[in-house]
Amino acid sequence: MKNCILGLLAATALSTAAVSSVSAADLRQAPPPAPVVVPIFTWTGFYIGGNLGWGWRNSNNDPVFLGGPGIPAGLVGGTLIFDNNNDGVFNGGGQIGYNYQIGSWVIGAEADIQGIDNNNNNNAIFIPGPGFAGGTFVPGQFEDSADWWGSVRVRAGVAFDRVLVYATGGLAYTDNDTGWTVGGGVEWALPTNFNLFGGTSAVTLGLEGLWVSIDQGNNNNGSIGTFTPVGGAPVNVFLPQTNNDQEFFVARAKLNFKFGTY
Repeated sequence: MKNCILGLLAATALSTAAVSSVSAADLRQAPPPAPVVVPIFTWTGFYIGGNLGWGWRNSNNDPVFLGGPGIPAGLVGGTLIFDNNNDGVFNGGGQIGYNYQIGSWVIGAEADIQGIDNNNNNNAIFIPGPGFAGGTFVPGQFEDSADWWGSVRVRAGVAFDRVLVYATGGLAYTDNDTGWTVGGGVEWALPTNFNLFGGTSAVTLGLEGLWVSIDQGNNNNGSIGTFTPVGGAPVNVFLPQTNNDQEFFVARAKLNFKFGTY
């Protein structure tokens, strides 16, 4: 009987030791990993970036009937017809702006400025008129568009997560003239982010189209040729005062760095 009691006590002790060992091992196991929280993207925030594109402008200019200041008497009554030799122009520059998202709606403002790399000259073709007194007129060229342009616009659109479709419009300007612009585009936020200035930011790519109209005002655009009257010396001929709109369409790609996106 004594031996049975001693055996039972020994078995109980061994079982208790085994259970304690297993419990201690469980306590030493690492805690489960923390859940991964995926940040929700928002278009709200400031951004800065660059753009590259191509522009098309109307190559048809109204004929000019010569007369008034800058036109030699022997040319009065003649007509100049302009042949634009460069319909397409390259342009590129930068932009800065701010978006604010309310639900799926996004509103914002953007300012941009870009140069125009073009041979912005028109050839002048002279047709003599009733007042032409003879002599020689050598048509030249005149500059009819600016070397750069910019705009300040509002934007409004709808966001589909990381895709934004928007319309835009506002003020357009050059060195000394102003006008308006209207258009639209689509923008996509890349599925990645980076840390910049201590905050989480994003990169966006976009395609945009703008119709631009600039009121050129009363501009004398310079010499358009040389006239040598019969028995006289050559004189420069200047384009008469004009009041026209310069209109062109721009299609461009945009790359933006957006700050504080999440």
